[in-house]
Amino acid sequence: MKKKFIAVGAAVAALAMSALLVTGCSSNAGSSNASSSSASSDAQSALPDTLVVGFDNSYPPYGFIGEDGEYTGFDLDLAQEVADRNDMQLEKMAIDWDAKDALLNQGDINCIWNGFTMEGREDDYTFSDPYMLNEQVIVVKADSGITSAEDLAGKVVITQIDSAALDVLEGDQADLAQTFGRLDTIADYNNAFMNLQSGTVDAVACDLSIAAYQMAANPDLYVQLSEPLSSEHYAVGFKKGDDALAKLVNDTLVEMYNDGTIKEICEKYAQYGLDYNNWILV
Repeated sequence: MKKKFIAVGAAVAALAMSALLVTGCSSNAGSSNASSSSASSDAQSALPDTLVVGFDNSYPPYGFIGEDGEYTGFDLDLAQEVADRNDMQLEKMAIDWDAKDALLNQGDINCIWNGFTMEGREDDYTFSDPYMLNEQVIVVKADSGITSAEDLAGKVVITQIDSAALDVLEGDQADLAQTFGRLDTIADYNNAFMNLQSGTVDAVACDLSIAAYQMAANPDLYVQLSEPLSSEHYAVGFKKGDDALAKLVNDTLVEMYNDGTIKEICEKYAQYGLDYNNWILV
């Protein structure tokens, strides 16, 4: 009898252990599903209620101060449409261009959207797909007698601080820059062109879009040298790892291209030298 009770007790214990194991497995599965659901929820909550765009307010036609004193520009119009379509608020934050990385990393802005060249910066940001073709070019006064890059030998060339043009002149075109009398930098391109107009400098190295804008506004004053310094692309820059917001912006821009909105916005700024044929995100 003792042996029989021992056997029955062992069987009951085994059944209890099995029940515990099943319960444990069920509990783990539920925990795993909860974690998955939580991760999905976190990914959704990662999208901000407000799209805070950092931009240079003296970078026409992409971002500048309009005649009404309000911030305007091609990229800001794109950002407004993206925000509207995704039930987000838009905050336009004019920034010092050389402070953009600090502002992005500490969360004061959540994107840089202002004719932002992606080449050479791919490891520093999460980018949207490129949306516009661009070049780095040299602009001189029409009566300067400068007709080629070789004529810049001994001349004073100016560009914006922390710009793509500066990157090129310190990188692939460093040999050319060595021939200059001096390579200066300045906070914004409006003042760079004021220096060119006054004769303080001999040339401005800048984005094609900036050159087109200045030449459209002053058709008899400036000319662009025919050979570009480099070709590149504009994209929207986000903090490294901010994939959800980058995808949202990217998908919305494609939607805007497909329904004709991109063409409308490009045509609005055609008078400033912006060319719809340079749009590449489809």
